[in-house]
Amino acid sequence: MKKSTHIISLAFLLLLIVSACDDKNSLQAYIVNSSEKQDFMYGDLPVGLMLTPKEDASEDVKETIKSIKKMNVVFFKKTKENVAAYEIEKSKLKNIFTNKTYKTLGVFKTKGMSMKLYYTGQTDQINEVIAFGYSKEVGVGVARLLGEDMNPARIMEMMNSIQLDTDMLQQGQFKAIFNNK
Repeated sequence: MKKSTHIISLAFLLLLIVSACDDKNSLQAYIVNSSEKQDFMYGDLPVGLMLTPKEDASEDVKETIKSIKKMNVVFFKKTKENVAAYEIEKSKLKNIFTNKTYKTLGVFKTKGMSMKLYYTGQTDQINEVIAFGYSKEVGVGVARLLGEDMNPARIMEMMNSIQLDTDMLQQGQFKAIFNNK
C-alpha cells in the first residue's frame, strides 16, 4: 500500500513538472505555432537585408547591427474577412508580453501603427530584442532580434538610424522572403 502511494505521488509530481515546463504562453511557442498556420507569414530574415545603417550612422550603430545574429518575424495580415482573428492574435501577443521576463525598451506610434520594443537579459547585456506591432489597417506581428551583449541605448539609437528599402516593400519583394503558406 505504501509503495503504490509513493508511485502515485511520484507520477503526479512528474506530471506537474512536465506541465510546468510546457509553457504554451511563451513567445517561442507563439512563433513556432504561428509559422505552421495558413494565415501567417513567417521568416528568418537576414539582418543585413532589414537593418541597413544610414550613410551618416555612427560606428556604434554599425557595431550594434553587427551584434545582431538573427531575426525571426511572424506576421498576421488583417483583411475584412479576418477582423476577429486579428483581435485574437493581438490579444495573444499582448498577453505574452505581460510576463515579467520581457522588459519594455520603448513605445512608438506612427501612421496608425503601435509598436512596443521589449528585451530580455540584463540592461547592459541584452540577448534578445522584440518588436511587437499592430495596426488596424495592416495586421499584427512580432520580430525577434537575437544577438549577444546588445546595448539598450545603442539599440534605441540604431532604431533611429536605420533605413528600410521601402521600394522593396511596395513592390512586394518583401513577401517573397517569407514562407507564405
